Amino acid sequence: MNVLPLHLRTSYPFAPHWLHLPEGRLHYVDTGGDGDVVLLLHGNPTWSFLWRDLIRSLALQGFRCIAPDHLGMGLSDKPDRFFRLADRIAHVEALIASLGLGHFHLGVHDWGGAIGFGVAVRQPGKIGKLLVTNTAAFHVDRIPRRIALCRKPPLGEFIVRGLNGFAWPATHMATRRRLSPTVRQGFLAPYSSWKNRAAVARFVQDIPLESDHPSRATLSAVESGLGTLRGKPMLIAWGGQDFCFDDHFFEQWTRRFPEACLRYQAKAGHYLLEDAAETLIPDIRAFFTA
Repeated sequence: MNVLPLHLRTSYPFAPHWLHLPEGRLHYVDTGGDGDVVLLLHGNPTWSFLWRDLIRSLALQGFRCIAPDHLGMGLSDKPDRFFRLADRIAHVEALIASLGLGHFHLGVHDWGGAIGFGVAVRQPGKIGKLLVTNTAAFHVDRIPRRIALCRKPPLGEFIVRGLNGFAWPATHMATRRRLSPTVRQGFLAPYSSWKNRAAVARFVQDIPLESDHPSRATLSAVESGLGTLRGKPMLIAWGGQDFCFDDHFFEQWTRRFPEACLRYQAKAGHYLLEDAAETLIPDIRAFFTA
């Protein structure tokens, strides 16, 4: 799906932009003024729709907001390819190069953390401020059982792609507030079929838990490079009711970046901008403005 249904465009009113990669067209939002650039990277199973309210708020303040949909996700093309973490990092670097971005702030969520920090540790001179929301950019040795089940072939493939057993449950489990029907449809619209849910399944399969996993070395390089980003302004905004990226991850971030500003939302879930937008969006806007 490359076109958002008409009834969802009020919630996501952004003109489409496309980067033609060898593997397919990458869709991205590019909106706002001519002020500082903020690059926002989503994870799995979301897309740039996740950032819609923050984008509108920052754009009104003159920021230029750029938010891609990873290939296979959102409004981007959905090629029949298994993209690894290294591929995802390369795609974002290609977008940065194509737009000629010399300096930008970075915001990440979920898998966007490993991807975004993968870019940041390779190009630290381009990075201004960092927004970290319920994510990781380092190894962990455990994941929730329900996600582990979705990694097991062939059952996991059937659950995620056949039953929509990852994206659909997330619209209930990733928030503490009940999402409106329109917002729920917005999160799910790109993932309407077996074919369109391939990247959702492969993101889960690309979690590098095993010592010989193809993406383990890539994530190790990201983790080992995090120290190059110390001293950059960072805001860690966290939902305390996240069943996956729980307080263990929050503590890892605060240990690695003890000078970061913290906004811990004890009653917010994984999609914390759905649960705590009224509080967090003004705080994030003030962070990028200061």
